[in-house]
Amino acid sequence: MPSYVITGVSRGLGYEFLRQLSSDPNDIVIGTVRDKAATLKKVSEDADLKNRSNIHLLEVDLTNYEALKRAAEDAAKITGGSLDYLIANAAYVSQFDSYDPIGVLGTDKPQELEEDLKQAFNTNVVSNIHLYNLFMPLILKGQTRKAIVISTGMAEMDLVNKYEVDVGSLYSISKAAMNMVTAKFNAQYKKDGVLFLSISPGVVDVGKYTELTPHQTARMGGMMQKFAQYAPHFTGPMTPEQSARAVRSVWEKATVQENAGDFISHLGNKQWL
Repeated sequence: MPSYVITGVSRGLGYEFLRQLSSDPNDIVIGTVRDKAATLKKVSEDADLKNRSNIHLLEVDLTNYEALKRAAEDAAKITGGSLDYLIANAAYVSQFDSYDPIGVLGTDKPQELEEDLKQAFNTNVVSNIHLYNLFMPLILKGQTRKAIVISTGMAEMDLVNKYEVDVGSLYSISKAAMNMVTAKFNAQYKKDGVLFLSISPGVVDVGKYTELTPHQTARMGGMMQKFAQYAPHFTGPMTPEQSARAVRSVWEKATVQENAGDFISHLGNKQWL
């Protein structure tokens, strides 16, 4: 009976993880959300999910240490004190840095850049460090012992440099930092048989790029051209279902011997698209 804790399951990729993993009634699937009532309503209206008794939702603000601590305690009660998979999916994804390079943002809106980067770092890095530390006693008692963070290919330096990927800078910075967190936790816990792994889910359509301004549309078009240059087979974003299945396949195949502390894509390698 595998057990999972997934952060940020109210929508997007997190919701799809919740859907796919809970399809096996033998799995225990615990999802964290900021608004439990709203997510319970969404699940109750979902024909696939509404009758699944193996779904458990915990209301947690990931930036609140005490709330995270309570979530670990609540999860232990649900699972019997152990945990097989910890999926750090939740993240702060800003619109602020999505369409302009860091030099423009820092010149035109320096204070907003500073505040946005602080929020990204607090949510995407600091909160996940606390998450890992608080859930580690459960993971060490688990059978599978895997801790996965959802990263981004845009945190890979060679890709950014070669193809001049100049957008999403603050998000990428926070995810690059979290990739190093993955390596540091691996350095500490590899001897205990815990796999820490960063996985990029690829480009996923989660409804982010709607109602764009002409400037944003032009910038997004330019980015898609760079993606096509990098990966000629790229035809557009994946659905959450496609991405979640690919990411799950990667973490299921990954081992401490082969992938400990690594940063890889939804394809299981360094090909990001």
